[in-house]
Amino acid sequence: MKGFRRQLGEAWVRNDSLVCIGLDPQIEQFPREIAAQPAPIFQFNRAIVDATADLVCAYKPQFAHYAACEAEDQLERTIEYIHERYPGIPVILDAKRGDIGNTAKRYAIEAFERYGADAVTVNPYLGFDSLEPFLQYEDRGTVVLCRTSNPGARDLQDLPVGGADPGGSRKLYQVVAELAATRWNTRGNCALVVGATYPTELAEVRAIVGDMPILVPGAGAQGGAVEQAVACGQTTAGAGLIVSSSRAILYASAGADFAAAARAAALSLRETINRFRRGRG
Repeated sequence: MKGFRRQLGEAWVRNDSLVCIGLDPQIEQFPREIAAQPAPIFQFNRAIVDATADLVCAYKPQFAHYAACEAEDQLERTIEYIHERYPGIPVILDAKRGDIGNTAKRYAIEAFERYGADAVTVNPYLGFDSLEPFLQYEDRGTVVLCRTSNPGARDLQDLPVGGADPGGSRKLYQVVAELAATRWNTRGNCALVVGATYPTELAEVRAIVGDMPILVPGAGAQGGAVEQAVACGQTTAGAGLIVSSSRAILYASAGADFAAAARAAALSLRETINRFRRGRG
C-alpha cells in the first residue's frame, strides 16, 4: 500500500483537486428510494463516491454518523469499496480518538486494521503517548486536531501558554502545530486539522508547519470562506490542503438526482478552490 502522504499528493495532482467529501450519512435526508433499501448508508455512499471520485483528493467518513445507527458494517463496506474501485483516493476516518495506553492501541487497530482507513483524526489533549500508537503505522496518516472550526474552539485552543522568551506566550493551538511539525512527526506521517472558519489562525499554522497537509473543515455548511482558506492555507506549490465539505455536497438534492447534484456541488467547489490556487501542485 502506498503511504497516506504519497496517495494524497498524487490525488492532488491527478484530480487537480483539494476537495474532500465528508461522508456523514443522515438517513432522514436520503431520497426515499435509497432509504428503503437494505444497507441504505452504503448504497448512498456508493452513489456519491461513484459520482465524485474524479473530483476529490480524499473522502472523510465521520464515525459517529455510523455508530449512532449501528451501521459500522456499512462504514467498513464503504471504505473497502473506495479502496477497491478508486485505490488512489485516501480515506480519512474522522473519529477524533484520544486515549492512553492499551486503549489508544486498540483505537489505532480499530482505525487502521478493522476499518482499513488511510488516516484518522486524533485529539492531542492527552499528549504524545496517546498519539504514538497511531503514529507507529508509518504508512498511515495521523491527523491531529489543532484549531477546529467550531465557535467553542476558543475556550481552550486560544489559551495562552508559556513561551520560550521570558514573559512571552503562545496560544495552545500554536504549540500543538509546532509539536506536530517536529517532535511528533519523526515518521513524516502527521497532518493537522484547522477550520476554514479561522483563516488568520490557518495562516499562522501554515507558517509553523511548512508543507504539512492540513485538513480544513467548515468550507461548506459552516460558512468558511473558501478564498480566504486557500489564500491562508495553501503551500507555495498551491497544494497542502484537504478542504472538506459534507452536507453541502451530500444533500445538494433530496430527489432521485442526488448523486448528479452532489457531483455538480463538488465540481463547483473544486472550481472555486482552483480559482484561488497558485502553482497547482
